[in-house]
Amino acid sequence: MKRYMLDTNMVSHLIREHPVVVRRIVSVPITSLCISAITEGELLFGLAKRLDAKRLHLAVREFLRRVDVLPWDSAIAEHYGTVRADMERQGKILGPLDLLIAAHALGAGTVLVTNDRAFAQSSDLQVEDWTV
Repeated sequence: MKRYMLDTNMVSHLIREHPVVVRRIVSVPITSLCISAITEGELLFGLAKRLDAKRLHLAVREFLRRVDVLPWDSAIAEHYGTVRADMERQGKILGPLDLLIAAHALGAGTVLVTNDRAFAQSSDLQVEDWTV
């Protein structure tokens, strides 16, 4: 079964009920969806900045209960080192958290679902944009 790792921006689109994103997400088995522990951290950071946003807190917590959160481990760290070195050699720049998520998707063998075009810099990464 193909696995899809949702990037933080795609989870945000889901939480905001982007109709195309919602349709795509409900069209695949929930077991095929996952997020990186890095994305979980970004989501929790967003909640910490908006303590009074009760609906947002409920939606994010419910999402986190339902989706697999893949841990960051030594095997993924190996991928990170290789991906970062390869990108630096090619003069390509990806933000630090995006680089961690890209390495995680590559190491886990998942398709990264994002609408952030910066990820296109990694030629080995399978990327899908579910906003279109």
